[in-house]
Amino acid sequence: MFNKLQYISQGETVEKQLYNIHQALDAGCDWIQMRFKNQTSEKKFVLAEAVKTLCEEYLANFIVNDDVLLAQKIASDGVHLGLTDMSVSEARIILGNTKIIGATANTFEDILFQTKNGCDYIGLGPFQFTEMKEKLSPILGTEGYASILNKMKSENIITPVYAIGGITSENIESLMKTGIHGIAVSGMITKSLQKEQLVQQLNDKLYANVII
Repeated sequence: MFNKLQYISQGETVEKQLYNIHQALDAGCDWIQMRFKNQTSEKKFVLAEAVKTLCEEYLANFIVNDDVLLAQKIASDGVHLGLTDMSVSEARIILGNTKIIGATANTFEDILFQTKNGCDYIGLGPFQFTEMKEKLSPILGTEGYASILNKMKSENIITPVYAIGGITSENIESLMKTGIHGIAVSGMITKSLQKEQLVQQLNDKLYANVII
């Protein structure tokens, strides 16, 4: 099963991205989603190559945000696709069945669409306001997650769901009760001055009810 904590990278330059990702890996994050928007293909490729090497060293999953062809080119572990990106079914043809393909959703209808296309996990959000996104979809809140996850259960949809968007450490217990698999966070880890302690706290909460 997929790790319960995803780190989505931040940084306006290759150097800043790499620094933040390295810090997250050092702190114990073992799933990195490289999000490097509005950049040249060359810069994205340089960063992706470096991140892939780092993730291999730390035995972490490495997912590329949006760019299916880049994910194919560097042989990352997979890709995460937004609602306006290439479709999951098209990406599957390019990447094959062994790669992880995550997909964004904001509604239950989105989840039906993405899961029918064969995604491996759903990034459902936003939970609350976040500065990460320029165009924010309607905020879900805990009640929104509970409603959507209940509908998934009634339809026997078992695709893992990650909550995303403005999540804080204090939200995790209530979010996990809705039935989500895990969380995807960015600023919380990037801005933390005690990253290792934070990642440990997050994992303690995310895995609290898991029997190993």
